[in-house]
Amino acid sequence: MKLELFYFNFPFWRAEVSRLALHLGGIPFVSQHPDREMFRAMKASGELSFGQLPILKVDGKVIAQTGAIARFCGKLSGHYPSDPFLAAKVDEVIDAATDVSVMISPTMRIRDADEKRAAREQLANEKLPQWLGYFDQILSLQESGYFVGGSLTIADIAIWRLMGWISGGILDGIPKDILDPFTHLKAHFNTVASI
Repeated sequence: MKLELFYFNFPFWRAEVSRLALHLGGIPFVSQHPDREMFRAMKASGELSFGQLPILKVDGKVIAQTGAIARFCGKLSGHYPSDPFLAAKVDEVIDAATDVSVMISPTMRIRDADEKRAAREQLANEKLPQWLGYFDQILSLQESGYFVGGSLTIADIAIWRLMGWISGGILDGIPKDILDPFTHLKAHFNTVASI
């Protein structure tokens, strides 16, 4: 099976969750990083089902949408549970990661630097702590330190990369220490980073 994962040359969780699952599972794949021109051509050709990346080509056939790609890669690599309930719990975390991304993404389109910073500061003071608290609470109930079950799943990889983006210092207005009050989430971040 030939796998090609397409996403911009940026380590955002939407592609990294699948990329890392494949890597950790020892599954051969090609990581494609389209530039703007290639992205426009892909979009114009209709090969992007929803006009966006990531996509995964499996023997030339396209799978779109982060969750679908992540589940496919997680099943191949052993990072997605076969138990239907546990699988749904993994999906729950992936969907929550999408919710957080959707909350932050409007700030990416703000052109004025001060306005952008102010919008992100508001998120960092109001909505982000609530969502980080949700993740922290889930982890506090897990003896394993992972989101679902006793081992690493695509849920853990997704949240690790999402937290890296949020706390990495690249989003002006969101402090690097935003994870500090969330001890379970911060411990999880460090655990996954060590893997």
